[in-house]
Amino acid sequence: MSADFARLAAEIGKIERGGADVVHLDVMDGRFVPNLTIGPPVVASIRGCTRLPLDVHLMMARPERFLDPFIEAGADWLSVHVEADVHLDRTLNHIRARGKRPGIALNPATPLALLEEALPLADFVLLMTVNPGFGGQKFIPSMLKKIDRLREMIVSNGYRTRIEVDGGIGPDNLADVLGAGADIIVAGSAVFGHPDGASAGVAEMKGMAAGTQKGGVGRPS
Repeated sequence: MSADFARLAAEIGKIERGGADVVHLDVMDGRFVPNLTIGPPVVASIRGCTRLPLDVHLMMARPERFLDPFIEAGADWLSVHVEADVHLDRTLNHIRARGKRPGIALNPATPLALLEEALPLADFVLLMTVNPGFGGQKFIPSMLKKIDRLREMIVSNGYRTRIEVDGGIGPDNLADVLGAGADIIVAGSAVFGHPDGASAGVAEMKGMAAGTQKGGVGRPS
């Protein structure tokens, strides 16, 4: 969402050179969130210009209607919001049956209790640390405790679910987010808005994460 949409192939090339592990794609429908972004045709175009996994975040009402179109377009990971899908069990099982990685996304004010039954079915949980819909927002500090509580929930149940965190993350708070228990970091403005370019933005974040990991804090990826 923070990239230059007129130069997506070049922008993705920059984050690849910086060492990015995955491309996170924000899909917004103008209903579940107050913005519109991309659909399956754009995802298919992106699939053709990178070998990195495509992490497709469906910020949309009734996401089950578009699972197969996005999978066929090249999505490798698909996350759906617990607030938007009344048949989450069926959705997550369908994604896995198609050979893709299922994920559950939660808005900042959504309680972790809503994950209790579905958590074993998810490869990852995407915690929003801003209210979704727009880039460039500030990280909500109270979300650090939520990340920590989710980590405790996963560990206490013996699950292998990973924690992905998205929203307002940059060099100033990366160590805190990793220390709280995040595994996967989504960064938009901190990467594409970096003064030395997106490659440098990714490299800086990756370097910081590696240093945090050596210090024994967090689980960066």
